[in-house]
Amino acid sequence: MKRFLTIIILTLIPVALLAQEFTTDSLSISNSVDSTLVGKDVLSIIKTSGTSRVNQSAAMASALSRYISANAASSKAGYRIRVFYDSQQSARGVSDAIAKSISNDYPDIRVYRTFDNPNFKVTVGDFRTKDEAIKVFTELKAIYPGAFLIRDNINYPVL
Repeated sequence: MKRFLTIIILTLIPVALLAQEFTTDSLSISNSVDSTLVGKDVLSIIKTSGTSRVNQSAAMASALSRYISANAASSKAGYRIRVFYDSQQSARGVSDAIAKSISNDYPDIRVYRTFDNPNFKVTVGDFRTKDEAIKVFTELKAIYPGAFLIRDNINYPVL
């Protein structure tokens, strides 16, 4: 019985390899990267493309929404961009104006305006990695030359 199974397996392996070569040869595979997709989230691409559809069960969608709501109040280590930090008398109005300006220019990025006696602070974003933060940081640095990256506890990402 063992010999019989061994013979069958040994004869099927070359057949499987030939079938794999046939399918690989008939397809043209490109190793180039689409530059429009670099730095984007797969789910955001699917949502905005309009041509793709994700079929998932109601149980899976329910589990995902429960997971997000359960972790909404939690925070994790990440990066933010500090664009304003001042304690002058006009700091309250300036910080408010900067926060509103960034919210209008970047509606998809969260802006946090805080008061840590005696300083008003405006911090931007919830970036999980330093690379994500640097992409936005380079844009903001041109507008706010005093901007700098900080490690902070960020809010749980929302889909």
